[in-house]
Amino acid sequence: MAHTPPGQTREKVFRFVRDRLLDGSPPSVREVQDAMGFAAVESARKQLQALVDEGRLLKEPGRARGYRLPHREQKPAEVPLLGGVQAGGLRAAIESPDGYVLVEGRKRSERLFALTVRGESMRDLGIFDGDTVIVRRQQNADSGDVVVALVGDEATVKTLRMRRGDIVLEPANPDFAPIRPRPEDCSILGKVVEVRRRLD
Repeated sequence: MAHTPPGQTREKVFRFVRDRLLDGSPPSVREVQDAMGFAAVESARKQLQALVDEGRLLKEPGRARGYRLPHREQKPAEVPLLGGVQAGGLRAAIESPDGYVLVEGRKRSERLFALTVRGESMRDLGIFDGDTVIVRRQQNADSGDVVVALVGDEATVKTLRMRRGDIVLEPANPDFAPIRPRPEDCSILGKVVEVRRRLD
């Protein structure tokens, strides 16, 4: 499979297993391997074990299809959809509540909100115009995290890079230039933890 950051790969594995479990057809480790395109079954097993360690899946010993969702997974949280965020240039941040989206597999203590992406600057990370991003509210993030950042009074979704003390908001599309705001003009609204897409 194409190279993706470990966190994104794990999220894909979780979504696949979750959807199969909610459909009543628990997958085997081999089926996870095939669905994700892993070269070795051990890669699938490691990702599944990591999800168990994080508490996002439970494993029944001795069963080939023994993965299941914790009880809390059966009651998804309602996360407010606050409006749109630009991905392709800065745009005035809009926080007009526009309903709710259901989110599963997150800790109850997490403060989440959802935004609709506008633009194509994050295309090569698989974040497209019209997608909904689930964002965990936090003021700090690590270099390499995909974040929603506020520059002045305008918001954007980009990959955060810290370079010699400078902030770079990096697109994932060569048609767009990085944004290099002054530190005093930039704040982190949150880290993107999930991406949703409608197919119709």
